[in-house]
Amino acid sequence: MEIRKVGVVGAGTMGNGIAHVFAQFGYEVILVDVLEDALSRALETISRNLDRQIKKGVVRAEDKEAILSRIRTTVRMEELADVDFVVEAVVENEEIKKDVFAKLDEITRPEVILSSNTSSISITKLSRMTERPERVIGMHFMNPVPVMKLVEVVKGFLTSDETVSVVMNLAEKLDKVPVLVNDYPGFVSNRVLMPMINEAIFALQEGVADKEAIDTVMKLGMNHPMGPLALADLIGLDVVLYILNVLYSEFKDPKYRPAPLLVKMVEAGKLGRKTGEGFYRYE
Repeated sequence: MEIRKVGVVGAGTMGNGIAHVFAQFGYEVILVDVLEDALSRALETISRNLDRQIKKGVVRAEDKEAILSRIRTTVRMEELADVDFVVEAVVENEEIKKDVFAKLDEITRPEVILSSNTSSISITKLSRMTERPERVIGMHFMNPVPVMKLVEVVKGFLTSDETVSVVMNLAEKLDKVPVLVNDYPGFVSNRVLMPMINEAIFALQEGVADKEAIDTVMKLGMNHPMGPLALADLIGLDVVLYILNVLYSEFKDPKYRPAPLLVKMVEAGKLGRKTGEGFYRYE
């Protein structure tokens, strides 16, 4: 089946980035969210990010309006009835995602592949909410989506090889580098990344060094483009905590136990860039 029209569910940081990339590469996009304000903010963000791409020479100035015109927004998920492919990018909460997949299964045509941008939740569990488990797959983009090349393609226990092939090829058409992984907690990216971020938070909590020192060691000593604490702020400390809790619950291994400092910061509403303060302050 040829993919021309794509549905993206969720207009937050990841959802608007995914919509941006699909539209940039010529796909019609229907962007769905429960809030009109979120959709308006998403279009403003996409416009600003296109301007950045124009300054860098990635996108031609004369193409901006055409790209934006390919994105239609709606609060009605029912408008996804005629799409050829779906990416779910709602909040990282298993019950909410399950509900979305059950609705998508009712709304979309039976042959349509349903993918999730989840960073930690089992694709196999999500697939069980549908009558097409062989057509459910993970398509885990990295943040910021228009910039980062990697897409983790997550094969659920019931995902067909044909579905994997379609999604791998689709990612390449978006100028991404797809990497196939199996459906285990945290996949590869977060199974490796989250313990590192968590250990950095423990080091800060225990007074081993201040936040700037910890991040500088990892940037200059390990050649990371961003320190783990700054990266946690970018991801969102609530998301970091949720993923660690998933890993801790699934593996029953204390190495995934979230640092108490992380828990307290989330309880205090200091979630990183999205709230203006996490380990660092943001304007």
